[in-house]
Amino acid sequence: MSIPNIITLGRILLVPVIVWAIASSQMAIAFAVFIVAGVSDAVDGFLAKRFNMTSELGALLDPLADKALLVSIYVALGIWGALPRWIVILVVSRDIMIVSAVIVSWLFGKPIPMKPLMVSKLNTVAQVAFAALVLAALGFGFNSTPYDIVLMGFVTVFTLASVSLYLVEWVRHMSTIESNIPHAPADPGRE
Repeated sequence: MSIPNIITLGRILLVPVIVWAIASSQMAIAFAVFIVAGVSDAVDGFLAKRFNMTSELGALLDPLADKALLVSIYVALGIWGALPRWIVILVVSRDIMIVSAVIVSWLFGKPIPMKPLMVSKLNTVAQVAFAALVLAALGFGFNSTPYDIVLMGFVTVFTLASVSLYLVEWVRHMSTIESNIPHAPADPGRE
């Protein structure tokens, strides 16, 4: 258990705290915990790279922590009524599709290497910025228009682009699997 992995586990433990804060209408607390989670993400990444503390566990835990945090916040804000349902469905569906594709490729004995695409990184930045703006606006009582609409547009475009690119990559990867179904011999009477 390295220090970056402990920090990442701490970030996962912050997820229920943020969900509780949103459900309790404590948006300033939710915003503060979200900022702490964001800083912890930067710190664990810095420590892992700078001091060569990268590990396979960390490579799995870090994106899991990020997804758990973002999906939980989007769902909680959607239930609370602070986000349109369609953006919540879009964000959550993308992650469900990607996780499902990884599981299917693993079940077929052809695990797909997960390398984050640039559009996926942009998507994460847009999702984080949008969630932070909404939480800050609710927590500190200011009007975030038109910035929230602009960020929601970025989230929409980057989410659709990233899921499309991952889907193309997955189909290309899975098409290399040879079928185990025996082919029937050609009917000589039809030739």
